[in-house]
Amino acid sequence: MKIPAFLEGAVDLHVHSSPDVDARRFDDIDLAREAARARMSALLIKSHQNSTVERATLVSKIVPEIQVFGGLVLNDTVGGLNPAAVRLAVRMGAKEIWMPTRAARNHRKSLGEGDDGITIFDNDGRLASSVDLILDLIAEANCILGTGHLSPDESVALICRARQRGVRRILVTHPEWSATFFPLELQRQLAGNGIVSFERCFVSTTHRCGFTPMKTIAEAIVAVGIETTILSTDLGQPDTPPPVEGMLLYMEQLRGLGLSIDELRQMAVENPLALLNTSQPARRAP
Repeated sequence: MKIPAFLEGAVDLHVHSSPDVDARRFDDIDLAREAARARMSALLIKSHQNSTVERATLVSKIVPEIQVFGGLVLNDTVGGLNPAAVRLAVRMGAKEIWMPTRAARNHRKSLGEGDDGITIFDNDGRLASSVDLILDLIAEANCILGTGHLSPDESVALICRARQRGVRRILVTHPEWSATFFPLELQRQLAGNGIVSFERCFVSTTHRCGFTPMKTIAEAIVAVGIETTILSTDLGQPDTPPPVEGMLLYMEQLRGLGLSIDELRQMAVENPLALLNTSQPARRAP
């Protein structure tokens, strides 16, 4: 399946593949080949359990037609808020460091999995000291800070501190999902500081995340801004569409809700490439 000519060079900053303890539709290599055949320009593969940086480096050599990047999620399997793990990941070329996802206390409480889990706050309600160390490493490497599955209150505190520590690229992870829901007014406030973007994921509209209406995402894009929106899929599960197909469905549905070709291209190609700090592909004639 090929994406439309106007979307040539599309980027998916949030996609899952194997090896993984969770079932995935594709392994890293087959995912990259599928995306390359669709004329996408870059992928950022994500695992809830471990670093994907090393995997991405190898896949990029095997499938040189597309750029493949990796990152690190700070779940308990890598030691949680572990500066040593971040230091290694950024030295290896990580493009994004995510705060905890499935191991986050907010995630577990929201999904009825208990009251334990990782929080960025200490017992006194202040940011844990390890957070500053992690933010300094992210700032020095100039990679993306992802908010993961922290609560909005945690994310706001994190964003404020990250800006103070010199972080220049912050990506709020699926703000439409109920567990990490950001009201539009809060999104507008955060967008105003110039370093925050919002990753609006197609998976939020599926059974995996409670069938968020596509209209809700379209309204958020218009209200908060095209320039601060990243369109990703967060796909790779065997019971959801393949990532390339999901990206195409996403674009088609947003076009049907009134977003223009140029706006879609900005959110699916230009904005994510800018966050990755990598070159933009030349646009071919239709």
